[in-house]
Amino acid sequence: MSAHSVEDIKQQSGRLRGTLQESLANRVTGALAEGDQTLIKYHGSYQQDDRDLRDERRRQKLEPDYSFMIRTRTPGGVIAPSQWLKLDAIATTYADRGLRITTRQAFQFHGVIKGELKSTMQAINAALIDTLAACGDVNRNIAVAANPYLSQVHAAVQAQAEALSKHLLPNSRAYYEIWLDEEKVAGSGEEDEPVYGATYLPRKFKIGFAVPPSNDVDVFAQDLGFIAIIGGEGILLGYNVSIGGGMGATHGDAETYPRIGDVVGFIALDHVIAVAEAVVTTQRDWGNRAVRKRARLKYTIEDRGLDNFKAEVERRAGVSLSPAKPFEFAHNADEFGWHRGDDDRWHLTLRIVAGRIWDRDGLQHLSGLRAIATLLDAAGGASEFRLTANQNLLIANLDDAHREAIDALVREYALDTNRAASPLRKAALACVALPTCGLAMAEAERYLPAFVDRLEERLATHGLDSSDLHLRISGCPNGCSRPYLAEIALVGKAPGRYNLMLGGDHRGQRLNTLFRENIDESAILDALDPLFEKFAAERVGAERFGDFVVRSGIVAQSILDPNIVGSRALPLELIA
Repeated sequence: MSAHSVEDIKQQSGRLRGTLQESLANRVTGALAEGDQTLIKYHGSYQQDDRDLRDERRRQKLEPDYSFMIRTRTPGGVIAPSQWLKLDAIATTYADRGLRITTRQAFQFHGVIKGELKSTMQAINAALIDTLAACGDVNRNIAVAANPYLSQVHAAVQAQAEALSKHLLPNSRAYYEIWLDEEKVAGSGEEDEPVYGATYLPRKFKIGFAVPPSNDVDVFAQDLGFIAIIGGEGILLGYNVSIGGGMGATHGDAETYPRIGDVVGFIALDHVIAVAEAVVTTQRDWGNRAVRKRARLKYTIEDRGLDNFKAEVERRAGVSLSPAKPFEFAHNADEFGWHRGDDDRWHLTLRIVAGRIWDRDGLQHLSGLRAIATLLDAAGGASEFRLTANQNLLIANLDDAHREAIDALVREYALDTNRAASPLRKAALACVALPTCGLAMAEAERYLPAFVDRLEERLATHGLDSSDLHLRISGCPNGCSRPYLAEIALVGKAPGRYNLMLGGDHRGQRLNTLFRENIDESAILDALDPLFEKFAAERVGAERFGDFVVRSGIVAQSILDPNIVGSRALPLELIA
């Protein structure tokens, strides 16, 4: 679909209504009309088909096995136990692959058929959760640090993220009319959209809030990032602002590339919404609507200039950004197990492989978490579930009395996979990819466990069993698993074939570099094996693998060259 056709669809949609109601009522096909396939994204859903069945259905002269992915809007991924139970029921009633935690701290349901799409949407809303603007050319689900160590600060950041998420929602009532049977009123289809305008944004937009020392949201991969600055007494002072990050690219197209955001200054707490709206509206007006592949904010900044973009944001916000304040990130991974917050409450972080929660393949994780949610719901109190941007799960805000009972359920349902998992396995990420993602060129989620097995074998050969390596697999170059920040990444090129990327860091502050192009598993392992040998022999102290391959010249340090557009690195620390 051309960029112009997408813009036309948005313009002519009647504020995201299109002919969605007519498409949903059409029982002749499991698909929506073409234009409605674009519009339903703004309602939090994608039309997909099972690609494992595509060829066989074609041979049988059947249409593809269409279904829908539905994504929740859950800022910061905070879910009450009662909500968890309702989402669990939805997954077992309407979806076919359990619950899946995304890298934006949302849930995805896969395999919902068209005839049950409206019922599923209504059930999600009955859980006091919605899917509005979870996809489409709007601000997506806002990611927030899931840091159990700074719970007081996290609570303040979470509240600010929720307020911003609400502020940036579309004003259209289409969602409520189509899915929740809200009665149309005079002016429906003409609602004022002061933030988004008639055609919304040129492309999707992502926001993240990070709380140092943890960069668990990969804040520099976001279009707009807020880095919490904490005073000497643990008080949240404000935020450093980062703009222009983004992971997507197109194979073989030099005009597209991943980019890490620029830290452009510091703002006070009460300026967050004004600055965020100014960034969004500037991108709305300045973004490239003629060439969709160049429509993300990162390209707008490269085309218009960082200083010009910053000046326009300051003008629109009525806020002058102060010089950025010192901060330091220690890591961008999750910390597993039990931790006690500064409020003396407990938090348990569990590893969820590729974010998939189901009762399959010998696992009983859906049942186990249902039992925990039932326990916490019955107990009442402030307990909650927090989804992490690394596809894992926190059971948070627990009293001392909860620990023993939850530990027993974790053991009973084998939810403590982090105990025996290697550091490599704990940190690994993968996107959904096949069989449902229409963009996937290769496997990711389904391939991750097997590839980690083989990589661990090679590491063990060199005495690197306990080496903390960050591995990410993406089924295509669009980068939902944020592969371009990984120390080792596989980016899908074709079935069974990947680009091998090396040299990201463990703090999410350096892009990796293409090392080998379009190779299969055997070639990937053969390429890595001598590097592991060299790393084991020549590493300096506790040096990380990503840092080693850059320092030793195994990958070119072109990412540090400010003259290469879109390819630059942040200082490891910003020091005033």
